[in-house]
Amino acid sequence: MDAGTKIFSGGDTAILTVLKTKQEPSAADDTVNDLILNCASSKESLSRLYLMFKDSVFAVAFGITSDYHLSQDCVTETFVRLTQVKRFSAKKGDGKGFILTIARNVALELRRRHKKEISNFIIQSYGDAEKTVEDSIYINQLLKNLNDVQRQTVILKCCAELTFRQIAKVMKCPETTAKSRYKKAIAILQEKAGEDQ
Repeated sequence: MDAGTKIFSGGDTAILTVLKTKQEPSAADDTVNDLILNCASSKESLSRLYLMFKDSVFAVAFGITSDYHLSQDCVTETFVRLTQVKRFSAKKGDGKGFILTIARNVALELRRRHKKEISNFIIQSYGDAEKTVEDSIYINQLLKNLNDVQRQTVILKCCAELTFRQIAKVMKCPETTAKSRYKKAIAILQEKAGEDQ
């Protein structure tokens, strides 16, 4: 896969999406924090945040819900809730982590609410159809070997590109725990894939 390819996956009954993406606009944390503070009153700020983080929010949501449509709902609900935020300190805050924490909470709520309805295995692919579908099925099968927390950690690290400190904040655990979960998950994936450490 090339550098512009992102993989979103998750769950026992997962949809795996491989998207060719444009590079996300790079923004300093200060800019993201300012956009969060202004998004309740500025459509432009909300729009910029949406363009910057919609793929990451979808990846996090999909890793939790394993459902394409619930993940789409999660993206919408995350940005709606972002406009209602009353407590966010731009000086202390990590904007990206803050947004993905909201996304994780929304995804967990949606999964609880719709647990019985999540039962379809769907592959959503864009690009070179046959190769993409093969890769999607293969990666989906590998990710089934991880528990829920490990899968979320891998998705936050690989798809959302968070640091271990940010992952720890999102998942409400120590940074060392986030690192060890990721390391163990990668070891499991490598073992199942038959690759050397």
